[in-house]
Parts: sequence; C-alpha cells; structure tokens
Amino acid sequence: MRRWKLLLSDKYPFLTDYFTKALSFGKHPLPQSILFYGNDLNSQYILAKEIARFLNCKENKTDDCECLNCKWIREDSHPAVMTISRLDNKPEDDDSKTVISVKQSTLIKERLMSDSEFHRVFILCDRDDDGNIMGLNPLNFQADTANSLLKIIEEPQSGVTFIFLTRYIEDVLPTIISRSQCFFVPSKEEVNYDYSSIKGVFENYWRFERKNIFDISQRLQDLAKEKGLGQILDEIQNYILVVLKNNPKNIKFIKHIEILENCKKQAKLGIKSANIFDDMCLKLIK
Repeated sequence: MRRWKLLLSDKYPFLTDYFTKALSFGKHPLPQSILFYGNDLNSQYILAKEIARFLNCKENKTDDCECLNCKWIREDSHPAVMTISRLDNKPEDDDSKTVISVKQSTLIKERLMSDSEFHRVFILCDRDDDGNIMGLNPLNFQADTANSLLKIIEEPQSGVTFIFLTRYIEDVLPTIISRSQCFFVPSKEEVNYDYSSIKGVFENYWRFERKNIFDISQRLQDLAKEKGLGQILDEIQNYILVVLKNNPKNIKFIKHIEILENCKKQAKLGIKSANIFDDMCLKLIK
C-alpha cells in the first residue's frame, strides 16, 4: 500500500495508519460498511479503491503489484469491485440520469446472490458530467434507493464491503449512517460558497412576488454581463445550497438545485442568458 500512503499519508495520517493496520494486521476489524465524508472527494475515492485492491490482492499487496486483481482494479474492470453512481453501472433498462436508482440497488443484490472468490466492494458516490468524483446527497441518493439497501448493509455477507462517499455526513440517510463506521476526510482545499454578487438581488427569492419575475431576471442578466454567466449561476446555486443546509427537510430546495443544474447545462449549450434567467425565475419564484 506504499503508493496509497505516498498519496495520502501526509494529509491523512490517522486514516492511512488505521486502515493499514486493519488490512495488514487485523488490529482493527475492517467495517463492512464505511462512510467517508469531507470536501476531498478525490482522496476518498483513491482510498476506497486502495482498500478494495488490498482486500483482493493475491500476491504481495505492494504498490507495484502486477497480479491480475490489482490490474483489474486499477483499470476499473474488476468483476467484484463496482463504482455505483448516477453514471456508473446502470442496468440496460435503467433510463435514470440524475440519481442512483432502485434498479442499481437491485443489481447489487443480484450480484450478491451468487458466491464469489473475490472480496466484493461497492463504492457509492456521484460523478459530474465530466466524470469527476462527487459526493452523495439527498438529490442523487434518494431515500427509496438508500432504504432498499438497508437489509444487506445491516446483515452483510462475509467478504462484502460497502463504501459511501459524501461531502456532508448529514447528506446521507441516517439509517445508512447508523449502519456504517464514519471517517472524516479533511480537506486542505477551501470550498468557496460565495454568493456576494447575487445577494442583493436574489436573497430570500422564495418570498418574491410573481409580478417582479422579469425584473429580477433582468437584474441577473445585467450581473451576468459584468461577472459572467457561469459565475452568476454558480453563486445562485451556492446560495440555494446554503439555504438547503439550514432547511435540510425542505424538499423544494433540493428541486431548486436540480433546476440550477439544468440552467448550467443550458449555458453550456449556448442558450441565451435572457432565456435561462427568465425560465429559472418562473420555476423558482412561486
């Protein structure tokens, strides 16, 4: 595991020491359900894959091991190590595009119905449209899917490990948290949730009157000309995320984040800012 330690031990000495001892010496029993949380999603994913590699390595378990299992895991082609996200490992009849679906949880259960010579590892996370690792949240890992996994997480088979990756621990269903051993993965990178440019225009938008929709849209268009369309959409989304953190049970704000994601996709397609902001305001301001 030297390669993993070279990558992560300086930033996360406790985690690397804990899992090295758990996997090498059995000093700590390895949990069968693990939840990593924190802003450094990429390091979480590296750590999850290295745990999977160590559990399945048939030779010396070093960073340069060339056994078939290690090769497969590095190439993301191991038959027993699966990344489950809204983009990864979708059944053929699954047309969902924004969530980890119940059909994917069924796929996991079907995989576990047969015996395996490998240690099976399921890494649950999200990806953005560019393939970057993102965290689970109430929008992409909804209650119906999480609940469908509870029994196999609560009563896991031998040789099976679930690993969940998220930015905020409260973004995962409490019943998943209670069945998992949780590890905070701190980040050296500061996450920017700035929304200062739009604060005076869009703060408390849910209280706005419908008659002012197009005036608000025009003010946002003016800001976009000055700051850039992408920045203004990012700041609106940042603001909604902050509101959601303070109102985690309010489903409408989760839907509003989904609306902003669609606005950002429209911007990438070159749709005019006037059309984007008009449509957005009509959907957000009731």
